[in-house]
Amino acid sequence: MSKKIWLFDTTLRDGEQVPGAKLNLYEKLEVAHQLKKLQVDIIEAGFPASSEGDFNAVKQIAQKVGNTDDLMITALARAVKGDIDAVYESVKYAESPMIHMVLGTSDIHVEKKFSKSKDQILQIGIDAVKYAKTLMPQIQYSTEDASRSDFEYLWKTIEAVMKAGATMINVPDTVGYAVPEEFGAMIAKLNDRMKNLDDSVLLSVHCHNDLGMATANTLAAIKNGADKVECTINGIGERAGNAALEEVVMALSTRHNYFDAYTRVNKKEIMNTSRIVSSLMGIDVQVNKAITGDNAFAHSSGIHQDGLLKSRDAYEIVSPTEVGLDDMELVLTARSGRHAVKNALENLSIGHLTEEHFEEIFADFLKLADAKKEVYDHDLFILVENYFNKQTSSEKVNLHSDKFYHLEDIQVISNPIFPSASVKVRKGDEVFKASTVGTGSIDALYSALQEVTEFEVKLMEYKISSVSRGKEALGKVKLQVQYNGQTYIAKASDTDVIKASALAYINAINTIVVDNFIYIPQTV
Repeated sequence: MSKKIWLFDTTLRDGEQVPGAKLNLYEKLEVAHQLKKLQVDIIEAGFPASSEGDFNAVKQIAQKVGNTDDLMITALARAVKGDIDAVYESVKYAESPMIHMVLGTSDIHVEKKFSKSKDQILQIGIDAVKYAKTLMPQIQYSTEDASRSDFEYLWKTIEAVMKAGATMINVPDTVGYAVPEEFGAMIAKLNDRMKNLDDSVLLSVHCHNDLGMATANTLAAIKNGADKVECTINGIGERAGNAALEEVVMALSTRHNYFDAYTRVNKKEIMNTSRIVSSLMGIDVQVNKAITGDNAFAHSSGIHQDGLLKSRDAYEIVSPTEVGLDDMELVLTARSGRHAVKNALENLSIGHLTEEHFEEIFADFLKLADAKKEVYDHDLFILVENYFNKQTSSEKVNLHSDKFYHLEDIQVISNPIFPSASVKVRKGDEVFKASTVGTGSIDALYSALQEVTEFEVKLMEYKISSVSRGKEALGKVKLQVQYNGQTYIAKASDTDVIKASALAYINAINTIVVDNFIYIPQTV
């Protein structure tokens, strides 16, 4: 029988410990509500003893998000009375509250961090659990730095706190020291002893990514008997981060026959949750990150694109729709092959070309792709129309490329008092100009572009990054906009980041034009 794995999300506690990622009360509530939609089992809402602000945030989450009995709300405490009281007073408003406390078990922590004997630390842990148990029934005890602990002392601690009343035992790889085979073997031994002592107590793991093995160690623990795993969205957390929730969930789903385990997570909310956390914390997701990276479901290699178009499972083990995306993305670049370009033309209803026509258009495509890096659908319309209209024969075609917008010129004045922008945009034979002010240079630029394009779009995401080095570095801008409830993503690169921002906006508008306003004849 397949085993349910409890998902403990610590994005709002361990994840928020990333420098610069501090959230205010309203942002924490937004993330917590989204985690509830994601259907995690437990939310660790913070460290209430650390500040009044964190205490209030945990309390608000307990009241407003933890108001159902199928979602547990907890917060972290050290094994001291003051911390335990702070957790109790903040989480007690939830329908299913829990106190989570942590105390080290490795020689390094016992001797160097606490300067106490092992017996003293053991007794502190026992007393803390007994006290917490007088406040509420659900108690989790974390044996900090367990992966570097003497195994028999680790077990002695776990046995003692279980007898004192702990209902969950968490075994952290606090510094990312473990390797999967070794960690899995340790979890198997602990699982066997714990189940013989009290099979109602859940065995949990919390893995860090210092050596890049947090997800692997977490999955090894599940395979060896762990009942619960602690993760964060996008793998954020102290130093190199934690096991990424989305990676663990999708590994269990994709390799279900191997792990014979599942979570109750709503997988279609994964991408939405990732974007909310990334946006509010100001931490970009690396583009090649598994599951939630921009390139996770994007294919630009001609060989891969050809294989995918023939059979999705040739290069795709997870469907992007499973995690809340629309579909795979075939990015048209100079590396794209004929099959991918021909497929894109057919999807735009301009695929009825002779082989001679297509080969010449494909040659033009490669020249454009070398110059522009990434080719959009509206570029394909222009390529095809230009090709036929420059022929000396009577072959002419109108693909309505005069409906697309082209950036002619921009001027942006950036200052703290009066940021403004002027733009000149061409559409067919018409030229449009606008000048606007804004709260900043990009706001002014986008207000001017919205005025001349007359599309009421809502900017959902704006990201800028460098794709090369030095003072001549290319700046890459990625936008996510909404129009009529539909989301559109566009990118552009240029040594001038302001120009790249404008080009990305124009690319987004032209994508909307393709989707909504272009009439395409079925044959050319």
